Amino acid sequence: MPIWGIAEVYGGFIGYREGGVVEAELVALAAAGATTLVQQMVAESWVQARDRVVSFFSRRNGGESEAIEGELETSRGELMAATESGDERAAADVEAEWRTRLRRTLLADPAAAAELRAVLDELAPDRRDRQVADVHNTISGGVQHGPVVQTGVVGSLNFGRLPDQG
Repeated sequence: MPIWGIAEVYGGFIGYREGGVVEAELVALAAAGATTLVQQMVAESWVQARDRVVSFFSRRNGGESEAIEGELETSRGELMAATESGDERAAADVEAEWRTRLRRTLLADPAAAAELRAVLDELAPDRRDRQVADVHNTISGGVQHGPVVQTGVVGSLNFGRLPDQG
């Protein structure tokens, strides 16, 4: 079990610093990892991506590479079926499952963050192919006192209160 150090506020989250890594950073990295993993599940390069992810997890789970590979393939099958049927909820569930698993792995072993970043850099689409353009935004219509989000990709956002757990 990790020993947590100084608590600090980081991006609206309370994070815990251990060895220079803040918990919120690990959570964000896990989310990016899950998004990239799900994107790779439907790509032609899936086998290579799967092998890198299996390697990442098996180093931390006592070498259970066959079980991890099976779980990834099961998730891929669920994702492909959800994509074909237009079931966005099921597709989101696959991503949420891997986001949670990555988060737990990173929180248990913060040093794994560097390896996961390297895996994501390998799996990320070639950045040289991206087009760069100037973007100019104007905010109007009474939203000056509310949240405004500008992004290329939005995962899951909640600006309201969390549902009662009662």
